[in-house]
Amino acid sequence: MKSSKKMKFASSSAEAEPTSTTTISDDSKSGRGMSTMPHVVKRKLQKLRPIVEYNKRGKGIGQAHSEMQSYIGVLARSRVPLVDMKWAQIPKDIKEQIWEAVDIAFVVGQGGKNSVLASAAKKWKDFKSTLTRHYILPYTNDRERLSQPPETYKFIEKAQWDAFVASRLSKDFESVHSQHAQIREKLEYNHRLSRKGYAGLEDQLEETMPGVEIDRSTLWKRARQDKHGNIPDPKVAEKAKLFDELQKQVSEGKVSVSGNNDVLTMALGPEHPGRVRGVGAGISPRQYFNLPKPQRISFDNRLKDSLRVLLQEENKKMEAKAREEALRMEARTKQLVEG
Repeated sequence: MKSSKKMKFASSSAEAEPTSTTTISDDSKSGRGMSTMPHVVKRKLQKLRPIVEYNKRGKGIGQAHSEMQSYIGVLARSRVPLVDMKWAQIPKDIKEQIWEAVDIAFVVGQGGKNSVLASAAKKWKDFKSTLTRHYILPYTNDRERLSQPPETYKFIEKAQWDAFVASRLSKDFESVHSQHAQIREKLEYNHRLSRKGYAGLEDQLEETMPGVEIDRSTLWKRARQDKHGNIPDPKVAEKAKLFDELQKQVSEGKVSVSGNNDVLTMALGPEHPGRVRGVGAGISPRQYFNLPKPQRISFDNRLKDSLRVLLQEENKKMEAKAREEALRMEARTKQLVEG
């Protein structure tokens, strides 16, 4: 299902910020793999920056956002060294280069630098996972195959590749990988979304189903359908059928929903604390269900308030003593003068 919306572009000059806005239709497709995205480079030369749009919850949507995410992936794969370390350990100048490259190519908007770098961190981590699963672990007994970087990713330096392969064949990594595999086995109801995510799916459904309220259960079900609208996984199909039955009962007034006690919760059970299923990462329960912000005063704030009161009282006492001392000095001086 493809959106018919057109991307909006901001035209800019080298000396000034973007001023005018133009709407241009861009039907180019960016495939997965090691794409250099020449159309993005071409637009940069033309000083045209696609404007990234966001939905009501602040999640990026539309073609510009999708292209920006692909471009971030290219930068994360090609500019960040292939090293066995965490994102926090990557030098700040490399992260700054990624942000500047994206900022020049797109009008990022409310997402800002933090969201771009968070996306780059995830894509870099996913890239290392892809290399490990598809190009290293299947060939542990084929040292010749592991002696060179994959043909698809020729930009990887051999020294970095050799060090990365060694780290992935170590006993420490084998233990960590086994733990992660056990966690993945416990996951149920995996979705089939592309990089557009839940936000992009919701945007498309709102466009094709005007006037229809798109709730979490609808998003959850659509995210697990194939391109023909079928649900291959029997467990998921069973839950989808339960969704349909509950939605029918809600429409007939037999079942009432309120806040987080909606159709999805009834079918799948309570939410994990601080999480909301069926809407994508980064959405809090309070944000999605419009819950009131809890009026909590932290211990630190209470301590600060107490100290503030004590300081005010001490200041008053010191001021009073200072006034008394001044009066005594004044009286003493008067006595000396008269004497």
